[in-house]
Amino acid sequence: MTRVHNFCAGPCTLPVSVLEQLGDQMADFDESGMSLVEMSHRSSEYDEVHHRTLDLLRSLCSVPDDFDVLLIQGGATLQFAMIPMNLLSVGDTAGHAVTGTWGKGAFADGSAVGDVYAAWHGEQHNYARMPLADELDVREGTRYVHVTSNETIGGIRMPDLYALDVPQVADMSSDFLTREIPWDNYDLVYGGAQKNLGPAGVAVVFIRKSLMDPKCTHLPKYLRYDVHAEADSLANTPPMFSIWAMGLMLAWIDTNGGVAGMQQRAAERSSTLYDLIDSSDGFYRSPVAKGDRSHTNIVFRLGDADLEATFLTQAEQHGLMNLKGHRSVGGIRASVYNALPTESVEALADYMRSFAGGQA
Repeated sequence: MTRVHNFCAGPCTLPVSVLEQLGDQMADFDESGMSLVEMSHRSSEYDEVHHRTLDLLRSLCSVPDDFDVLLIQGGATLQFAMIPMNLLSVGDTAGHAVTGTWGKGAFADGSAVGDVYAAWHGEQHNYARMPLADELDVREGTRYVHVTSNETIGGIRMPDLYALDVPQVADMSSDFLTREIPWDNYDLVYGGAQKNLGPAGVAVVFIRKSLMDPKCTHLPKYLRYDVHAEADSLANTPPMFSIWAMGLMLAWIDTNGGVAGMQQRAAERSSTLYDLIDSSDGFYRSPVAKGDRSHTNIVFRLGDADLEATFLTQAEQHGLMNLKGHRSVGGIRASVYNALPTESVEALADYMRSFAGGQA
């Protein structure tokens, strides 16, 4: 088997061992005579998979007892609307740190369903950095401030998950389980699974229990957090394959140092690429403020679009795949999520040195 070096920004690379476990039991799960994706979500076999995944999320992330752990279809994008629907009552307002593409998305959807405002906007900074805590203009009476801890497209990261005078809601899709979460600072933390935790199809939502009382009975059932909490995320047929794969990925993270281990890996692998960029005498350049550089999405540019196209074409010839930057910004992007082998980062660094040398 030949595996390429896959720097896809989502869906993410998965460990070969996880893929092999899925493959080995895909047709006959646990000697049941059927696949897990064919059986009832009320079966004892799936129930064990489901609750093992929930338990791993709670233990790996050190989730406090006063939070529920929810698994909800629709990815992080559905949460852009569910959050204000559930958390904002009549007369409430929420602030948003608009830090990039996903921060803009959360702000736009929040504006469609609730009273929200921009507490900080990164447009004037070309979305190249994150706000400091004292730069957020939080209005009196604000229910919460929504932040995006890591902008996948812009390649920027909140270096400090700071506290504010009001609770925060955090989208951690692209740096989930790569850093510890200071729970006292947040009422809700969420993210799609497909960047660090497994295949697409499910969002993980950590929500403070007190937010679900009183119940939001004015909302359709699927859009209510309390419905999912009371049913252990089994109010409807869940995305069983995605949850099964995520559970295996979480077990892999657990055996590879947990969140602390993933945090160290992310810091070391991103530093390998940033150090190379910074020492290239301008051949490669990062558009991101140094202190706010993402540890999971490393974006950089070359001299012009033609040179970048050549870089990408030759990279694929070396088995370095999915390095093209997002269509909205261009350039190069290397996503180095939890399961990406360190050897892949080393292969990319070797290629970058060789490519720069060949253009001298």
